[in-house]
Amino acid sequence: MTDVLVLVDHTDGELKNTTAELLTAARAFGTPAAVVVGKPGTAESFAETLGKYGAGEILAAESDEAGKHLITPEVNVLVGLASERQVPVLVAASAAGKEIAGRVAALTGSGVLSDVVEIKDDRSAVYSIFGGEFIVEGAGYGASPAYSLRPGSVDPVENAASPSVTAVEFPAADETSVEIVSFTPAEGGDRPELTEAKIVVSGGRGVASAEGFADVVEPMADALGAAVGASRAAVDADYYPGQFQVGQTGKTVSPDLYVALGISGAIQHKAGMQTSKTVVAVNKDEEAPIFEIADFGVVGDLFKVAPQATEEIKKA
Repeated sequence: MTDVLVLVDHTDGELKNTTAELLTAARAFGTPAAVVVGKPGTAESFAETLGKYGAGEILAAESDEAGKHLITPEVNVLVGLASERQVPVLVAASAAGKEIAGRVAALTGSGVLSDVVEIKDDRSAVYSIFGGEFIVEGAGYGASPAYSLRPGSVDPVENAASPSVTAVEFPAADETSVEIVSFTPAEGGDRPELTEAKIVVSGGRGVASAEGFADVVEPMADALGAAVGASRAAVDADYYPGQFQVGQTGKTVSPDLYVALGISGAIQHKAGMQTSKTVVAVNKDEEAPIFEIADFGVVGDLFKVAPQATEEIKKA
């Protein structure tokens, strides 16, 4: 018996780390069914890994048309399954995932809880409100409430199962479907993807320039095997590309280690990173709000502190 529907997060034929986190969190509801929307053969290629993390069933909505339309195929598949089975829906809290969750909730007449960091067995969930100022617990109403899970907030735990793969209908495009006509790949380099990275090194206005990111932030990130992030102030000043912005209007991260260099800690930025397990801040202003949530803080010149730290990291 399926107790929750989990939308499998994948790109270019590769499972994203968030899928294991989703399946782990979903077990609070009971037995999860993994929903795969993709091209023919995608579900079979993922079956072993999905089973390893507890998927009791794999529901495959596959077609050569997969990937040609934005969001609507996933929404329509989930709405059909949720309406039939009357169970909750769980997706990753990416930009697309939040949109999917909202649409599914609206179309099933159920509630939605966004960017949750913990799910409990009574269908309640823990999440932040007011830009991260408060952590609250709430419950989704209706037969099929939708939840979007913040990447990195749950440690994946294996729970071996042997799921069968069941084909379900891939919905035909309609007049509301947005067709994707082309892709322009983002240049991410060899660093980890920001929302999935275990370590993130971010720079703020205090980095002062694009050269500051290249000379101070990126070397530390590379020494740690980390992703690079940036505050909105740094992005608005053209110090770093917008795709790396962390915060309420950017990406939400929850790494094991978050290093904030020259970031004051505005509420909008804290909303995107405050669930990080360990926060290290370097800022010359001892009154900077970032120190309120930092586990370790250094009041000093980041252009002196960070390069010295980077050299010590390289020696380790």
